[in-house]
Amino acid sequence: MSDRPSDRPSDQRTDHHTRPDGVDDATVEALGKLSEALEVVEECRGLLYAFHRRSGTADLTLGEAVDALRDAGHTELADRIEREVVGRNIIEGRWSFQVVEEYDDTYWSKVREVEQAARDELVGGRRHLFEAEMKEDRRTRGERHHEATPDDGSQNAAD
Repeated sequence: MSDRPSDRPSDQRTDHHTRPDGVDDATVEALGKLSEALEVVEECRGLLYAFHRRSGTADLTLGEAVDALRDAGHTELADRIEREVVGRNIIEGRWSFQVVEEYDDTYWSKVREVEQAARDELVGGRRHLFEAEMKEDRRTRGERHHEATPDDGSQNAAD
C-alpha cells in the first residue's frame, strides 16, 4: 500500500454509496427529495415525542402543585386544579401517547415504507446517494478529514 493519502482504502468510495449503472441524475435527485422528506418526518416524530414527554412532565408537575397547594392550606383551589386539569386530555379524547401512536401508525410508518420501496425499486435499496455524490463532489481527495470512508474498519458490513 502506498503512503500517498489518495491511495488509502478510506479514500475510495464504497459500492453502497455509488449509484447503480443505468440510474440517471433525475432519479438520484428525486430519491434525494424523498429522503429529505423522510428526514423532516423523522424530525417531526422526534418533536412529537418531545411534546409527549413534556406534556407528561407538565401533568405530573401539576399534580405536585396540587399537593403543595393542599399542604399550604388551599384545599379548594387544589381540588379545582386536580378536577379540571390534572389528567386532562390534550386534545379531544386523547393523551399525548395516543397522538404519538396515531402519527406512527398512520403517517410516519407509511412514509418510511414508501421511501424504502422507492429505493429498493430504483437503486437496489441504496441510501443517501444524492448526499454521497455531493460529498464526493465537495471533498478534497487525499486531504485529511476529507476521506470517502472511515479508515478504522468501522464501515457497514454491507460495504
